[in-house]
Amino acid sequence: MRKFIFFLLLTVSAIRVYADGKATFTAEAPDVVVSGDQFRVEFTVNTTDVSNFRAPSIKGFDVLMGPARSQRSSTQIINGKVSSSSSITYTFTLMADKAGTYTIPAASIDVDNKKIFSNSVTIKVLPPDQNGGNNSNNGSSSSSRAQIAGSRITDKDLFMTVTASKTTVHEQEAILLTYKVYTLVNLRQLPFKMPDLKGFLTQEVDLPQQKTYTMEHYKGRNYNTILWSQYLLFPQKTGKQEIPSITFDAIVAQQQVSDDPFDAFFNGGGYIEVKKRIVTPKVVINVLPLPAKPAGFSGGVGEFNISSAINSTDVKTNDAVTIKLTISGAGNMKLIKTPEVKFPQDFEIYDPKVTNNFNISQAGLTGTQTIEYLAIPRHAGNFTIPPVEFTYFDLKTNAYKTLKTQAYDLKVAKGTGSGNADQIIADFTNKESVKVLGKDIRFIKLGDTVLTPKGDYFFGTVAYTLWYIIPLILFIVLVLYFRRQAVENANVAKVKTKKANKVAAKRMKLAGKLLTENKKNEFYDEVLKALWGYISDKLNIPVSQLSKDNIEAELVKYGVADELIKEFISALNECEFARYAPGNESEAMDKVYSAAIDVISKMENSIKH
Repeated sequence: MRKFIFFLLLTVSAIRVYADGKATFTAEAPDVVVSGDQFRVEFTVNTTDVSNFRAPSIKGFDVLMGPARSQRSSTQIINGKVSSSSSITYTFTLMADKAGTYTIPAASIDVDNKKIFSNSVTIKVLPPDQNGGNNSNNGSSSSSRAQIAGSRITDKDLFMTVTASKTTVHEQEAILLTYKVYTLVNLRQLPFKMPDLKGFLTQEVDLPQQKTYTMEHYKGRNYNTILWSQYLLFPQKTGKQEIPSITFDAIVAQQQVSDDPFDAFFNGGGYIEVKKRIVTPKVVINVLPLPAKPAGFSGGVGEFNISSAINSTDVKTNDAVTIKLTISGAGNMKLIKTPEVKFPQDFEIYDPKVTNNFNISQAGLTGTQTIEYLAIPRHAGNFTIPPVEFTYFDLKTNAYKTLKTQAYDLKVAKGTGSGNADQIIADFTNKESVKVLGKDIRFIKLGDTVLTPKGDYFFGTVAYTLWYIIPLILFIVLVLYFRRQAVENANVAKVKTKKANKVAAKRMKLAGKLLTENKKNEFYDEVLKALWGYISDKLNIPVSQLSKDNIEAELVKYGVADELIKEFISALNECEFARYAPGNESEAMDKVYSAAIDVISKMENSIKH
């Protein structure tokens, strides 16, 4: 037994790995708190071999408790390897005194006889709610005021603001449009779809899928706020352009008080969902026309740079010459006209190849556009490719600006054959035919000649007869087959009903792919299309005329069980709810996917025509 214990300890000690990385000392605190709230500031060092913790000077807050020292250790076993880590945390409990922005400087501690410092933290203190609303303790990003079922949700409890970065712009000048939610209630869902804006080119800014709340003091009250969506707008028309108001229904959870004291003790009676209509304000943008446009104007509005490069200035005839232009900067880059490179007349010119690398963010549309030009000199000599001019409207100076690239002097020597141009052209363009010059005469292919004896003819043989009979038989068979198919396809309703399950399966397969790629919005759209499309084809009712009520009535006519009807409608509701519900997105998407496949399979076995 002692030998076994000794062997076990020896094995563990042999595979144990200690965290020997660089010591770190970090400070954490909420970004926003409310005056009068209590919150914690934590200083954590990732080792236990420490001494001489020196707290920072804390001003602007009352220190209620601290520093409280706590230690944490953890061990992991991965593929037979044991790793352990430990840390020490010093915690202060503070209370915000008055509104303002305060900075808690760095703390210090000795690690292995060396002094290290933490980061400083900045905390914004909001004034107390003047209207008696509930403040979120400890700067929690997701807490909101619970309302009793039946109580009225006012426009001051839940609303949305719309702000434009600029309200007076030039034509094609970018505008950042921001939709922000302010809430004091338990907001569950907020279906939102940007309408088509006439007179604007619209680009949505990618925001994090997992939306988090931050606190903000607005008109005397402290709200939980969410940056809901942002769009880059490029006005295409001059004059006053209106961004219309949007009306939609938000889903709010209200607490339901139970008369049963036992039930109320545990869950307070639960929650019910109610709708709250939100109307966003409209925004008017004054779009100024651009000054008189000069000749060669590229259409670009913003701030740009241009550069060029050539593969070689010393080439031979039939060798490919490529010039690469790179336009970089910020502005309406998707609407810029492709600059023209003026090659000499003796050059064979191909269409340019354009590669865009754009980034849409709050800073605007930025990135690069790379244009590659390909030409092939066919005659020897000295040639000059003039500089490329790029004219755009500069927003800093409110004037047109012309940029020029360098000119290139080419020396073209006489070459043989087509050089390497064929392969370069094949990589550059999809043209089906390319001229092959330099070989004026093609040699006749020599080989053995096979002669047929005189009088040995194919005409009149059995094979000659079959050559006509077999295609005729195949033609008759195909005519009969396609005629039968045409008769069956004439019954559109029958065809749609027959293919309903196949179409739904194809959409669910695509939904499964979107699930693995974690594309939430596209996934839920595809699942809803599969469910609505299946029942539309199966019942032979257009999707535009479908509703949850008439689905139930129609399915009853086909003898579908009530439980299955409820299960199908529940799958629709769960998909619509899960799309905007907070929580574990992967788990919700898996649940919706499984429920949709299961209910379609059951419905296919239940509906009989």
